[in-house]
Parts: sequence; C-alpha cells; structure tokens
Amino acid sequence: MSTRQSFTFSNRACWWGLALVSTLILASFDCSAADKAIRINAGATAPWTDASGNTWLADQGFEGGKMVDRGSIEIAGTTMPNIYRSEHYGMKSFSQAVPNGAYTVKLHFAETFSRITTKGQRVFSVKVEDQEIKDLDVVTKAGAPKTALVETVKVNVSDGKLDIVFTPGVQSPEINGIEILPQ
Repeated sequence: MSTRQSFTFSNRACWWGLALVSTLILASFDCSAADKAIRINAGATAPWTDASGNTWLADQGFEGGKMVDRGSIEIAGTTMPNIYRSEHYGMKSFSQAVPNGAYTVKLHFAETFSRITTKGQRVFSVKVEDQEIKDLDVVTKAGAPKTALVETVKVNVSDGKLDIVFTPGVQSPEINGIEILPQ
C-alpha cells in the first residue's frame, strides 16, 4: 500500500528550495565534458601544464615502440619546447577513446635523434582515421633538425575511438605530441 504525502510551503520557501536544488544539480553537471581537448606529450613520464594552462598527459595510447627523453635541448619554431624534448618512436599505432564527432588533430614532430641531420634519413607515413600524411620527412618539412613541425588534420570519429596508424619507410616513425580537439 502506497501513501502519498504532500507538504505545503510558503512561496518564498518553495522558490528558495528550487534555487538550492537547481544550484546543486548544475554545480555537479559539466556541460562541456565532451568538448574538452585531449593532449598527449609522447615519451613523457608525467603530465605537465603549458603556459596557456593546457594539461598535457604523459605518454599513453601507443601500441609498440619506445620512449625517449632528450633532456633540455633547444627546439626552434615553437614557444613550447617541452613537447618536443621527449618522443615515442617505432610504434605501430595510437588509439584514444573519444565521443563520436568531428575533431581537429594536431600532430607535433621534431627530429631530435642526433644521427638524423638531413632530409631523407627518416621518412614515414601517418594515417589519422581516414586522413593520410604520406612519406612525411620531418627534417624536410620543418626545414632543419630540432625544429618543431605541426601537421593538422580534420577527421570524423564514428566508432568511439580516434585511431592513428604509423607506417615506417626509412627509419622508424616518431612523434612528440598529439592534440585531439573537438570541433
């Protein structure tokens, strides 16, 4: 047997109660959760925050390969050299769970391996979802070793994860950072 109870409040108490409940509900509801960017500092062992307040997560999401930290080397062409001082290399792929939708993906590269000093010494392909960057030579595109290069692609995710495939050509692929930005 169910009993129904009713309470009578003054108009003022009712409005204050509604305001309190609304405030509590809205305070715990993050409308922008699906709109947040994901930033990965490839090769890094700890997260860090850049000068703009963006948090870069430590290396994660890669299949295979190795990580390296090059220390405090100088990197030209960027105001954020920390991204380019560590790298993940020799990997097959990267995957990150994301809500379905449109994304701008920024791939950060700099050739920091001391034995690669001129064009043609490291060439590889990168495929982000269905967008391919064929025969990427970071030294050629950046203009010199230890120089930042950002490749930007726009993709649509329909299976709940953003996938990147790396295909070696000359030497193994490398990457320094990945930004996944909802559109």
